[in-house]
Amino acid sequence: MSNENPPALPDRTDIDSETVSYAVDTRTNRLGQVMDRHAGCLQLRPPQGGVEWDCPPEYARPASEAEALRAKVARRNAESRWGL
Repeated sequence: MSNENPPALPDRTDIDSETVSYAVDTRTNRLGQVMDRHAGCLQLRPPQGGVEWDCPPEYARPASEAEALRAKVARRNAESRWGL
């Protein structure tokens, strides 16, 4: 196994907080709601709520329709548990 960094993905200018609701951090395969962009990174939050994490845009991809639907259902379920 090599200690080299994985090759950088192409610049992802198609992901931003204005046009994409959910994205996948390809480093961890985590799905998150795009909250903002700060210091060149996307700020993603788990669909059920929780602590945001930073994801460089080159390691993010837009969520598929199925992934976005799964996230929306998870968010609604979490909101119902919270009584919102």
